[in-house]
Amino acid sequence: MTLTNYLALFLIITLGFILGKIKIRGISLDISAIIFVALLFGHFGVELPADFQYLGLILFIFTIGIQAGPGFFQSFKLQGVKIISVALILVFTAALTAFVLMFALDINHKVAVGLLTGALTSTPGLAAAIDSTNSSLASIGYGVAYPFGVLGVILFVRILPKLLKIDLEKEEQEIEKSYKTVFPEIVNKYFRVDNPNVFGKTVGSLNIRTMTGASISRVKHLEETFTPSAQTVLEEGDIIKAVGTSNALNKIELLIGKPVNVEIPLGDNYEIQSILVTNKDVVNKTIGQLNLLANYSATITRIRRSGIDIAPNVSSEIKFGDKLLIACHKEHMKAVSRLFGNEDKKLSDTDFFPIAAGIVLGILVGKINIVFSPEFRFSPGLSGGILFVALILGNLGKTGPIVWSMSATANQLLRQLGLFFFLASVGTQAGAHLVETFQTYGYKLFLTGALITILPMMTGALIGHYIFKINIFALLGIITGGMTSTPGLAAIDPMTRNNLPHVAYATVYPVAMVGIMIFVQILSLF
Repeated sequence: MTLTNYLALFLIITLGFILGKIKIRGISLDISAIIFVALLFGHFGVELPADFQYLGLILFIFTIGIQAGPGFFQSFKLQGVKIISVALILVFTAALTAFVLMFALDINHKVAVGLLTGALTSTPGLAAAIDSTNSSLASIGYGVAYPFGVLGVILFVRILPKLLKIDLEKEEQEIEKSYKTVFPEIVNKYFRVDNPNVFGKTVGSLNIRTMTGASISRVKHLEETFTPSAQTVLEEGDIIKAVGTSNALNKIELLIGKPVNVEIPLGDNYEIQSILVTNKDVVNKTIGQLNLLANYSATITRIRRSGIDIAPNVSSEIKFGDKLLIACHKEHMKAVSRLFGNEDKKLSDTDFFPIAAGIVLGILVGKINIVFSPEFRFSPGLSGGILFVALILGNLGKTGPIVWSMSATANQLLRQLGLFFFLASVGTQAGAHLVETFQTYGYKLFLTGALITILPMMTGALIGHYIFKINIFALLGIITGGMTSTPGLAAIDPMTRNNLPHVAYATVYPVAMVGIMIFVQILSLF
């Protein structure tokens, strides 16, 4: 690599940013404009080394997997059938289109297999196609279809909300409302102890958090106000402050007594503090295992994670980067703070060992070659292996002393950097052969590849939106994942603040990749 390569790389990124800011009827290319600038540079002979492409792909895919890991498995359980069905429909429609056009336009089947993999931008699929056809003709088809496979998906996901007449801002607000349904707002109320069944009983023996889902953060007995411990005895007329969801507080009312319109300030010896989880030793441990009430007379009243307030219970796991609101006696607060870490610098610092180790594991997994028969073998490839490993590590969160999760800032920085490198390199390589391909093979193969790209996306979008009623952001992630299009996913990034596209993409990508491999093998038989 030369200085000229670096100059071209950052010039493409700079011009891409400028072009991406331009809006036509409310539509802009944003970050994905980089690839269009790269295509132009590639046409005029500027071709960036493939090293930029692979480095960018590795960083982009790994950071997506780490971030999407926790939501991936939950999404798979909750709506796996729907989103995987749409992904399989996408791949099946692409294969069927390639099969029909192969016969209708009298296209060599080896070239047609390459068109299928190029239209779906699947490099692992191309490797399988060359292996199964034992011919380099597949790479010709791939080269013809790939440019539109990249650009077509980007353009489609950008205009799909307009075609379906969907207000993205309104959809964003609906998602935030649904989050509040899953993670209800945490509130607090004061209650008078007037249920005779709890008179003289300790907080620990009542199992209040387990029975109601709420926690008692404050007790006023006579003129004394304090944070309760497990041994605190509730007496008639005591005032308690309970924290939890509305539903949890309704249960507190049934158990303890009627709400009262009073406030009880903490005594001079007690305080409430927001504490940041930066100690690796407590990550993945439950509140019950930490036993804060018995050990420190401390109560976690709420957990803030990724901008969402979560009502804690004994089985709630502590995650790296959580912000805990804790009520505690002053003499114990320093010990509680040390227990959880509470060091901003640790959160902002990026430990590159987990990143490097995770990528190494992903590359090794990508090299695994599973042989089903002499004619059919499967390998997840570079992107598939890294994504698979990152999803698992992101879901685990921690293995022994190693914390796999990253701060949001570090994740975003590495993802953007990887994305810029990937788009610039892919674009120059595709642009270098765009005109030559047209001149050599004409428009027939190009149009065939374009149809193999467009028809599956249209089919998947219509079925996903009108039949399965899938949220538009998740649907966009499914489409890009089903088309195995990393640039397509990149085009969605500026369209939303939520993580649904990444989770959906990560959920369907492995399924789509395996599906492409299977259909490549089937088409090769013809």
